[in-house]
Amino acid sequence: MLSRIAPLFRIKTKFEAYLVIYGLGLGATDRGVHYLEQYPGVGGWLLFAACPIAVFMAGGSILEAVERARDE
Repeated sequence: MLSRIAPLFRIKTKFEAYLVIYGLGLGATDRGVHYLEQYPGVGGWLLFAACPIAVFMAGGSILEAVERARDE
């Protein structure tokens, strides 16, 4: 049963990858806004900046993995 469901969670195209990255970005900026509310000042802005940077790094890895899987 699990083998029938597993392909649904596989990212196969760049479009799907961009949708996942978009969702991660929305969540990261929302988390960043919460950090700004909890930690006003420079500390909150640094934590806010760290959230999208993590998405940029993960997004690059996702896109690279999709391209690599397509080439194989």
